[in-house]
Amino acid sequence: MQIDGSAVTDFDTRCAVGFQEPRLLPWRTVADNVALGLPRGTARDAGRARVAELLELVGLTTFAEHRPSAISGGMAQRASLARALARKPGVLLLDEPFGALDALTRLKMQDLLLDVHAAAPTTVLLVTHDVDEALQLADRIILLGQEPAATAGGARPPGATIVQEISVPGARPRDRGSAELAELRGRLLAGLGIDRHGDARGTATGTTIPHFPY
Repeated sequence: MQIDGSAVTDFDTRCAVGFQEPRLLPWRTVADNVALGLPRGTARDAGRARVAELLELVGLTTFAEHRPSAISGGMAQRASLARALARKPGVLLLDEPFGALDALTRLKMQDLLLDVHAAAPTTVLLVTHDVDEALQLADRIILLGQEPAATAGGARPPGATIVQEISVPGARPRDRGSAELAELRGRLLAGLGIDRHGDARGTATGTTIPHFPY
């Protein structure tokens, strides 16, 4: 694996990680938590300027001196994202970063991530179990699944393998109601073994359902 043509080391400073939970230190302020992501040796004034820039980017400037216990879960996740971006990573690894948020906050965080990416472009590898989230955020989706036992050769238990690889059309931000994305959603759900129930309640799969009012 390489970043910008050079090999990745065990602990590569060109990578940063956003976790499923914010993992903020409760005794530090929001600003001090973001500062933990700065590269070692960053000058004090430059570090303060970078933290202020990131807090503005994620909309937390007025909460810079708050402790994690005084902010919402969505705000804490924004602070976590700012901390991950502090070192200007070449690759940002996000492990289900919005999985613990409620549905509406999750949608807002997806839009925020798109805004942040537009302002500070970097390669993002996002792990998610949310098909709609993948379709909204990704350029390319890699669907993992169980490796068939036959291909494992019997020498070891079957593991994970790539089931599908899908390129998502359209520029971001995408229309969440797009018919094209709905078709891709069906393909991904089928790949996950989820039935779309197109024939549920007497509605055939190919039937166009009229908008309200009927």
